[in-house]
Amino acid sequence: MSDKKYDPRMHTAEHILNRTMTEIMGTARSFTSHLDGKKGKCDYKFSRNLTAEETALLERQVNGVIVRKTPVTEEFVTRAYADEHFNVSKLPEKAGDAIRIIRVGGYDVCPCIGAHVGNTSEIGSFRLVSSDYAEGVLRVRFRLE
Repeated sequence: MSDKKYDPRMHTAEHILNRTMTEIMGTARSFTSHLDGKKGKCDYKFSRNLTAEETALLERQVNGVIVRKTPVTEEFVTRAYADEHFNVSKLPEKAGDAIRIIRVGGYDVCPCIGAHVGNTSEIGSFRLVSSDYAEGVLRVRFRLE
């Protein structure tokens, strides 16, 4: 675990949003994010802002995963395995040789050091509040209710 304080609900919602962005918009996972109590923002390398239809679709998809009451689990793999199978660029240098992998059911899987809920039913409702685009970066802002 990190010294960073993560809100388990927000952090798990970020995982679901990242997976949904890769599926629907074809982006890579966010390259930066900021999460606090009930709001968050994620930055993606992209070529434009979202349309109203895309915003609604993303919100529906994320909420669809949340309401499935999906278990969120962890496992540990070797650093060599993680390097071969995952993008580990966001892990801190001091992550060590045992890399923690977080699974949101069969929907998302990635290395992570943050705190997470045990089940998506603990997250609440996801709302995509706004997005904007500047200089190759799409910023997506969301809240949990």
